Amino acid sequence: MEDLKDLLPVEAVRLDVRAADWREAIGAAGRLMVETGATTDEYTREMVANVEENGPYIVIAPGVAFAHSRPSPAVLTTGMSWVRLAEPVEFGHESNDPVTLVVALAAKDTAAHTSAMASLARLLGDPDTAAALAAAPTPEALHAVLTGDGAEASEPSAGPEPSAASKPSAAREASAASGPRAASLHKILTVCGNGVGTSLFLKNTLEQVLDRWGWSRFVTVEATDTISAKGKASEAVVLLTSREIARTLGDVGRPVKVVQDFTSTAEVDAVLRDTYDV
Repeated sequence: MEDLKDLLPVEAVRLDVRAADWREAIGAAGRLMVETGATTDEYTREMVANVEENGPYIVIAPGVAFAHSRPSPAVLTTGMSWVRLAEPVEFGHESNDPVTLVVALAAKDTAAHTSAMASLARLLGDPDTAAALAAAPTPEALHAVLTGDGAEASEPSAGPEPSAASKPSAAREASAASGPRAASLHKILTVCGNGVGTSLFLKNTLEQVLDRWGWSRFVTVEATDTISAKGKASEAVVLLTSREIARTLGDVGRPVKVVQDFTSTAEVDAVLRDTYDV
C-alpha cells in the first residue's frame, strides 16, 4: 500500500487558490492531478459529475471537501492533490459548508490508497495538525506537516470507554471459545457514492473508536459504495454514511445512521454508543 507522501507530491499542493464556486474548486484540484500525471481532464469532469449526481456528500468535515470519483480509464495512476482556497465556497452541504480545503483523489483500484486515507483521516481529525495545515505558508511547509516532518497528530479523546462487559452480546458469547478473528461477529458498513474515498475516511475514524473501546476483535468495518451496500446491508448491524447518501440508500432493512464530520472520533463515538446502547 502507498503512503500519503507517495500519493501527494509537493507539486500537487496549491495554496490560496481562487475559485468562484465548487465546480471551479474541484477543477483546480483536478488540474493538479493532470499536471502531475495522475489523471486526464476527463477525470476532473467525472469528479464534478459525482457531486451533481450524489450531492455534496464529499464535504466530509467542516470546511473540507474530498473530491473523487470511481476508478476509470481517466485515472493513469493513483494520486492526490491538495487545494487550499483563498476564499471559501459553498458546496451545498447543510452543516459543513463553506469549504476552504479541497483534497482530490484518483484511484486505480479500491486498495492501493487505503493506508494514505488512514493517515489523512488522522491528520485532519487532529485539531493541532489541522491548524498547522491551515496556517502553512508554503506548499513545502504544508507537505512537511502532511508527511510527519512538521507536526505529529495526537490521539483525540472521545470520552470514557465502554467496559468489556458491554461489548456486543453475540461476540461476548463466542469470545471464550474462539480466536481473535473468529470472534469478530458484527459488521458495520461505511458507505459513500463510490466506495473508494469518503467511506474510507469514515471507516478509519470508526476503527479508531473501536480500538479505543477494545472492540476491534468483535466488530469489522467495511467501506463500500451505495450499490454494493444495498446488497450487503443484511450482513451489517448498522450502516454509517452522510445525509445525502442515506437518502440515496433509502430503506435497506438495517439502521442507517448519519455522520456529519467523518474525521470526528467524538461524533462517531456517540453514534456507536447509540447503536449499541452503551
